[in-house]
Amino acid sequence: MQVSALLLSLEKIAFMVLQNLNYPLDFTFKITTLSSDFNITDRNGNYVAYVRQKMFKLKEDVIVFNDESRSKELFRIQANQWIDFNASYSMTDLESGKNFGRLARRGMRSIWKSQYDIVDQNDQVKYQINEDNAWTKILDGLVGEIPVVGMFTGYFLNPSYTVKDNVGKEYFRLKKMPSLFGRKFQLDRLIDIDDSDESLVVLSFLMMVLLERARG
Repeated sequence: MQVSALLLSLEKIAFMVLQNLNYPLDFTFKITTLSSDFNITDRNGNYVAYVRQKMFKLKEDVIVFNDESRSKELFRIQANQWIDFNASYSMTDLESGKNFGRLARRGMRSIWKSQYDIVDQNDQVKYQINEDNAWTKILDGLVGEIPVVGMFTGYFLNPSYTVKDNVGKEYFRLKKMPSLFGRKFQLDRLIDIDDSDESLVVLSFLMMVLLERARG
């Protein structure tokens, strides 16, 4: 019983890292590293986590650390295949080894407008992430080809993404913030959500922002 209680306690500690957070959260990418690393801070500037995408991997492999020192690994997100067109990204709590959900891209539907399913540990789709305006991405691609002007699209063409449940209720919104290198995103919670689902949704956004930023 003591061993079981200890494991349960460790699992709760890991989950609490991404629960009851002080929103909005800022995702700020580092521009001094080759890998796609970014810090997560809350509205008061306090550290929430540090996200590092492993380089030179055929399949996406992302580690969520406690902070930039990378002294403690909290979560791992891994793709199920090396081509991400229809890939699914499983999320594991590294304290307990428990896989508690995954993010799944909607394949062909994501060509025009980015759409993802958030699937829980019971393999049930609980939420969806939808890009709010597909034209923003299209205009960004067109204007980005214009010499000089294309360098500044990050200041005025910034997509946003909303999380909804299966009945259409909105819970979170992620916005790309104006910046020269597209290095900052902000996540806000619109209404309350269950603690366990909060962790699942936030981790899904961590993976999604890496994928969307790579797509431009």
